[in-house]
Amino acid sequence: MSFPLLTATALTPAIGAVVTASVPAARRTLAKWTALFFSLVTVGFAAAVLLRFDTGSGADRFQLTESRSWIEDFGVRYELGVDGIGVAMIALTAVLIPFLIGAGWKDADPEEGAEENGAGAENRRWRPTQAFFALILLVEAMVVMSFAATDIFLFYIFFEAMLIPMYFLIGGFGDRAGEQGEEGQARQRSYAAVKFLLYNLVGGLVMLAAVIGLYVATADQLPEGTFSLQQILQARAAGELDFGTGTERWLFLGFFVAFAIKAPLWPLHTWLPNAMGESTAPVAVLITAVVDKVGTFAMLRFCLGLFPEASDWATPVVLGLALVSIIYGALLALGQRDIKRLIAYASISHFGFIVLGIFAMTSQGQSGATLYMVNHGVATAALLLVAGFLIARRGSRLIQDYGGVQKPAPKLAGAFLIGGLATLSLPGLGPFVSEFLVLVGTFSRYKVAGIIACVGIVLAALYVLVLYQRTMTGPVKPGIEKLPDLKVREIAVVAPLVALLIFLGVFPKALTDIVNPAVEHTLSDVGKTDPEPELPAVEAAP
Repeated sequence: MSFPLLTATALTPAIGAVVTASVPAARRTLAKWTALFFSLVTVGFAAAVLLRFDTGSGADRFQLTESRSWIEDFGVRYELGVDGIGVAMIALTAVLIPFLIGAGWKDADPEEGAEENGAGAENRRWRPTQAFFALILLVEAMVVMSFAATDIFLFYIFFEAMLIPMYFLIGGFGDRAGEQGEEGQARQRSYAAVKFLLYNLVGGLVMLAAVIGLYVATADQLPEGTFSLQQILQARAAGELDFGTGTERWLFLGFFVAFAIKAPLWPLHTWLPNAMGESTAPVAVLITAVVDKVGTFAMLRFCLGLFPEASDWATPVVLGLALVSIIYGALLALGQRDIKRLIAYASISHFGFIVLGIFAMTSQGQSGATLYMVNHGVATAALLLVAGFLIARRGSRLIQDYGGVQKPAPKLAGAFLIGGLATLSLPGLGPFVSEFLVLVGTFSRYKVAGIIACVGIVLAALYVLVLYQRTMTGPVKPGIEKLPDLKVREIAVVAPLVALLIFLGVFPKALTDIVNPAVEHTLSDVGKTDPEPELPAVEAAP
């Protein structure tokens, strides 16, 4: 039996979470290094997954598969497998976590973090360091399992279970740089955590009903009910399984609502600005760059794969919601006074682009959407982490409290600029290729939708450049004169992310070679091919 590489990739951070949480309370530094060690070992396993994945044309759709009996009476199996999209998302998750641990090195310390960052005593952390890093590793383990699970019930378990550690990270380890006093900030953190939990629990309950319905539907037509994605896809391809129009549409809606909340997609997005605004910068990155990607990933793997006719039926409405997300998120980002809430609304706009690419039903659109998930994760991590360093120094999230930062802290300002330019998809940086492919794929089938989406590009340039101009340029505001520049640890966190953005911008082939075969399978599931180019008629010569 081959080595269970996917299980090892998910199990390593889970073990790391237990070991980190077990470190004695007085050994905070040891707990940090323990968490970092296990996150780096996970990167090694993710690299092995990447290297062992075969991108050849004759390769199997799902590779590195594992299948074991689990709950036989209900057709539940421990089944794992990855296609190119899953490999890309596991790699993104594994790569980001060490940087989040490095960025949050002082975020849960009781005393020394305040003095180092120049903030007042009111910003000192009292939370247990061990729990903070253990929860981050636990989320990583559950997210990796979500990307690898090919048993739908197994996926559902981890899709829901990751809400628990995220709830404690938001509510128990939130940002202390708000406008209100300590009690007011505690109430805001609690509100944000509960709102995050309730929204996603409601979506999960709707999905659970659809998962049960899916099992019943397969039990009616196959020898026995199953939750196996591979078995269902094979049965559909062979004509052995047909849900019927009405049943398929209801099942699609059950899955889609849960994924649209997780993504999030307008109008189910309102939990995100609260959760990101009240979280520390590393936890905010964990939300939008890692956890939320499970929603858009699942749309590709489950909505389109399991319910192709219903996906085609719902496409006009979903495209409309994606366009609203793009424009609405960008407009609200323009009007924000809070740095982190601005980035949160920008992310809602970006998730609109991802969903637009998925439901454009073209190879360029879906390849672009997958690349967008990866590049958005890296770009948002770079921008948010630098913003977190800035906020920790000044003790405020308000844009109006900054100005002229580039003079006392040129390295910080430069890193902030690169993260912002990546967010607005500047050519030469990773997100540009993603956004370009999404727009090309959308234009080829839905020209009006592509034109409307282009408005989001203009708005992105506005909110990013205005944010940079207000915070980094101009006269130095009081309280900014002695703002410390990036320290060695902070440079070690930001520099690799910037390098990765440049690498993916100039050499996207490294990702497209992995992703494109999976996109071809997805388009085959929904029975779609790329539209033929429209060429003008040429009159024959006399």
